[in-house]
Amino acid sequence: MTIDWTHFTPWTSLAGGLLIGLSAAVFILFLGRILGISGIVGGLLKPKAGDWGWRLAFVLGLLAAPWVWSAVIGPVEATIEASTPVLILAGLLVGLGTRYGSGCTSGHGVCGLSRLSPRSVVATLAFMATGFLTVYVVRHLLA
Repeated sequence: MTIDWTHFTPWTSLAGGLLIGLSAAVFILFLGRILGISGIVGGLLKPKAGDWGWRLAFVLGLLAAPWVWSAVIGPVEATIEASTPVLILAGLLVGLGTRYGSGCTSGHGVCGLSRLSPRSVVATLAFMATGFLTVYVVRHLLA
């Protein structure tokens, strides 16, 4: 196994992780809510009174962030090596997993682990192991 030094970005990865952690801390301190994307988006599908505005603002912020980044820093080159049907299937499987796991990577992996939630530890171990296994099968057994 070799490291792809061209795409190895420890400083930007560290900065992104710090921003995610800071965002999760601010979110729970000021709103008293867990920063789990699937829960926030799911709340838009079954809105409660007074609960819709902040959820919509959050999702719009997520969608606007790449365009703001591109305007300030410049475009980022992205390469997706999968077909559209594979991407659709992957998205559906992730959505199914978040429903069965009662949350997503941000809810369990960032917020749940920081609160020492046993359920989040199990969920994070499960999705990390599944990710490792998937990469191994796709890149080494099927290649």
